[in-house]
Amino acid sequence: MAGVLEGVRVLDLSWGIAGPMTAMLLGDHGAQVTKVEPPGGDPFRTQLGYRVWQRGKRSAILDLKDAADRDILRTLATHADVLVESFTPGVTRRLGIDYAALAPLNPRLVYCSITAYGRDNSHSERPGYDALVAARAGLHFEQRGWPEGAINHMAGVADPFAEVEIPYEWMQGAPRPGPIFPASHWPSLGAFFAATTAISAALRAREVTGLGQWVETSLLQGAMGCASGVWQRAEKIDVPMFNSWILGSRAPKGHFECADGRWIHNWVPNPRFILTAAAGERLDASPDLKARNDPDRFGTGPEELLVMMHYQPLLAAAVKKFPARAWVEAAATAGMTMQEVRPPEEALADPLLLKDGCVTELNDPELGPLRQVGVTYRLFANPSPITRGAARLGEHTAIVRAEAASLKSRAPAPRREKGRLRAPLEGITVLDLGLAIAGPYGTQILSDLGAQVIKINALYDTYWHSNHIAYMANRGKRSIALDLKDPRAMKVLRQLVAKADVVQHNMRYEAAERLKIDYESLKALNPRLIYCHTRGHETGPREGLPGNDQTGACLTGVQWEDGGMSGGGKPLWSFTSLGDTGNGFLSAIAIIQALYHRERTGEGQFCDTAIVNAHLLNTSYAVARPDGAGFERPKTDARQLGHGVASRLYETREGWLCVVLPREEDWDRFCIATGLSALAADARFATAALRMTHAAALAPLVEARMRERTAAEWFALLDGARVPCEICDPKFSLSLHDNREFQERGWVAAYEHPFVGRLNQIGLLFDLSATPGRVQGPPLIVGQHSREILAELGYSTAEIEELCKDCVLAWSLKEGHRKVRSPWQPQAPAEKKA
Repeated sequence: MAGVLEGVRVLDLSWGIAGPMTAMLLGDHGAQVTKVEPPGGDPFRTQLGYRVWQRGKRSAILDLKDAADRDILRTLATHADVLVESFTPGVTRRLGIDYAALAPLNPRLVYCSITAYGRDNSHSERPGYDALVAARAGLHFEQRGWPEGAINHMAGVADPFAEVEIPYEWMQGAPRPGPIFPASHWPSLGAFFAATTAISAALRAREVTGLGQWVETSLLQGAMGCASGVWQRAEKIDVPMFNSWILGSRAPKGHFECADGRWIHNWVPNPRFILTAAAGERLDASPDLKARNDPDRFGTGPEELLVMMHYQPLLAAAVKKFPARAWVEAAATAGMTMQEVRPPEEALADPLLLKDGCVTELNDPELGPLRQVGVTYRLFANPSPITRGAARLGEHTAIVRAEAASLKSRAPAPRREKGRLRAPLEGITVLDLGLAIAGPYGTQILSDLGAQVIKINALYDTYWHSNHIAYMANRGKRSIALDLKDPRAMKVLRQLVAKADVVQHNMRYEAAERLKIDYESLKALNPRLIYCHTRGHETGPREGLPGNDQTGACLTGVQWEDGGMSGGGKPLWSFTSLGDTGNGFLSAIAIIQALYHRERTGEGQFCDTAIVNAHLLNTSYAVARPDGAGFERPKTDARQLGHGVASRLYETREGWLCVVLPREEDWDRFCIATGLSALAADARFATAALRMTHAAALAPLVEARMRERTAAEWFALLDGARVPCEICDPKFSLSLHDNREFQERGWVAAYEHPFVGRLNQIGLLFDLSATPGRVQGPPLIVGQHSREILAELGYSTAEIEELCKDCVLAWSLKEGHRKVRSPWQPQAPAEKKA
C-alpha cells in the first residue's frame, strides 16, 4: 500500500514557512516533491525549521531569471500535478510562469499561490514577513486578548469589571500592557493549513472534473483563521449563555507554578480537584473529582471572573505544594485536563510521541540524526512512512534537468473535461458527531468546501451551542438532536450512516465502541464510508486522557515558547492558537485525501489525527538530537517583545511598531534611518549572530531611540527607507467586517442569527478558481433541522412527532426548545453553595 498521493508530482517554488510546510505535508503522504531553488539556495535555507520542512524533497537549482531555466521549469510544470509558489503578486506573471501561462500547457495543474495579503487589494504590496502581517492585522494584541473580552471588544462594549483590580501575576503574558510577540508563526501556520486543505480539495475535484485550477491563500487569511474565535461580531451579545470570560486578558487561565519550579496548565481550572487533592501532606486524587460530577465548577458567563478572583490565590498556593509530575499523575487519576509545560526539545525526546510516530527521527546530511514532527494524520488504507531528511542544496539538479529534457518530447496531458462541480465537495454528505472545537471545526471546513454536513447533537447540547466559542466551529451545518441511548434514535443515525460519505468525531473511541458507532460497526452498514476519529493525545498511555488545545500546547512546547520561558517568562496560551483548529484542519485534509483515494479506487477507510499532532507542526521550527539536546535558534524573550533587536516589537512614544530585519542591508538601512549609524559600524554588532549575542547591550540603545517618536512617525520614516516594518494595529479587527474588499472575496461572512441578530464571522480561508468554496449559513441551533432530516429519511409527520416526545429534540423559531439540562452545565451563580 502506497501513500495516498503516490504518483502526484509537486513543484515547490516557495520559501518562508507556509509554502515549504505545505509541500512537506504533501510529500509526507506520498507525493514526489521537487524543491526549485535559485542559485545560492533558498534565502531562508539557514533557518532550523528547513531541516524539517524540506524533508523528503528533491533539491534542484534553476535560475528563473534565465530564459533557458524558465523553459525547463515550464516543461516540468507541463507534466506536474501541483505547483506551490510564494512570490510577490505579479512576479510570476513577469516571469511567464503564472497560472494563466501554465494552465494552457497543463489543464490538470493545481497551481497554489501563497502570498502575504492576496492579490489586488490595499495590502497586497506590503512586506510579507510573518511578524509584519501579524502586526498589520493586530494579531499581536490578540495573543492574550483585551481586558473587556473578545465579544465585548468587537461590539465596542467596555470592560464590565474595569474597576476590579487584578494583579498582573494572575494574568497571562509579560507584566506590561500592549501587544505580545509569540514564538509561533501564526499567520504562516494558518496559511499552511489552509493551502494544504485547498490543494487536497482541488485534487479531489480534479478526479471528478478532469481539470486543475488556481488555489490561493495568504498569510492574512491565515491570521484571520487563527483569530476566527476572537474576531466574531454579534449584534446582541447579552443573550443568555453567549458571552464569556474565557477570551479576556484579565481572567486567570489555569497556569500554576509547582514546587519544583515547573508549570502546569489546568484548563478549565477546577477548584474542587486542586483544593481537595492538595488538602493533605500528599496529593490524593482517589475521590471522584471528575469535572462532570462537580456542581461548583466554573461556568462560562462573564461574571465568573469574580469567582475566579476568589479562587486564584488559593489554587496557586495549593499547586505550589507539590511537583509538576505529581500533579500530572493526579490529574490522570481524576480525569482532569492538565499537563506540564515543557520545551519543544523535551517533547521531541518523549518516547511516547516517538512510538506513536507523530515524532520521527531522520538523518540530516549535516547535523546527523534529528528528532522532528512525524506523521500528523494517518490514512489506514494509505500508510506513508517518512523516511528521508532534507536534501543538500542542488543535490538533484542533474537528475531534474535530465528529467525535463526527456519530458520535452512528450505530449502534455490533453484537456479532458469530465463532470462538473460547483464546489470541491459538492455531493458529499458528512455526519458530524464531534465535540467542542477540535472535531466540529474540521467539518465546518468541509462545509465551506461544499459538503452537506449534518451535525448529530445530543439532546442537551443547547448549553454549549449557545456560547460564542461553539459558534466559531458550527456554521453551515444542519442539526438533528438524538438521544443515542434510545434504540429509535440509534436507528435514525444508522439510516443516516447508510447514506453518508463521511463520519467524523472526537469522542473517546471506547465510547464509540460502546455505542456501536465505531468504524467496524459502521463500515458494515456502508463499506465506502470515510471514518475520521480525532483525539487529544497520541496513541499509547495518554490516549485515554482528556485532551484539548491547552494540553497539546503544553506537551509540544507551544506555551513554553510563546511565553518566552527559556528567558524566564511564564506560559502563554494564545487566543490565536492552532491546536483545536489545527486538529480540525488535519482531520479535513485527511478526509479529503481519503475521498480522493475513494474516487480512484472505490475504497472507504479509517483515518485519524490528534490535537498534539497539530501542535507538533506548530513547533516544527525546532529539532532535537535523540537525547533531547537542541540547537541554537531564535527564542522569544521573557518580555515577549521578540527576538534580539532585529525581529521584534518596539514601544514608541505613542503606539507600537514591529520591525523585521532579516538581511544585513535591512539592518544598515534601519540604523541610518533611526540615526544610529554608529551601531552599524560597531564591531560588536557587525553580524546578525553578534547582534543576538550582544542583544542585552544593544536592545536598550535601540529601545530608547524608538521611544523618541510615535509609531506613525517611525513607520513613515522607516518605510520610506525600505526598512521592513508595520505599525501594530489595535483597530484592524474593528473594521475587518466592514472591509468591502474582504466582503467581495468572501473572506468575511455575515448573516442573521435567530439568537444574536446580525453575526459577522471570518469567512473563507482559501480561494479556488474553478470550484470556489462557499459559506452555507450561520451557526446551527441544536435540533433546528431534526424534523426535515427525519422527513428526508421517509418518516411520516406522526412518526416524527412521536420521536420528538422522547428521543429527538427539534427546534423551530415559533416553538423554541423544550428544556433539557446538560450534564456539563454548571449551576447558575445564584444556585451555587455559599
